[in-house]
Amino acid sequence: MAIGQVTRVSLPYPSTWEVQASFGGRPSSLGTLVINNVSGNRVSGAISFRRAFIPIQGFWNENTRQFWFESPYASFAGTLAFRDDPQINLRHYVLRGNVTMKTPSIRAGETGTWTATTNMRMR
Repeated sequence: MAIGQVTRVSLPYPSTWEVQASFGGRPSSLGTLVINNVSGNRVSGAISFRRAFIPIQGFWNENTRQFWFESPYASFAGTLAFRDDPQINLRHYVLRGNVTMKTPSIRAGETGTWTATTNMRMR
């Protein structure tokens, strides 16, 4: 990237992400996050750590690259980072943050971390 060149990066949608959540330092859950729509600062999609997808609603702050969303079982907050790989024409996205489990989850009250990754073709 040339000096002074600015790359604007937004939360990609529609997109499918691999998610890993950890509690107590132990990786415990692997899942899938789907972002269907980003309209202004509102985000909609679904998440699955089992077989069924559960709807999510959230918020995206373009300026700070902060992302918050909730499912009926957990609240997630994170930050978006990216890295371009021009040799293979991919942009690698990473969402990373904290998760708090809610009732009716069997892990209600537990907190942990989560990481989600996806790749998209560079334009």
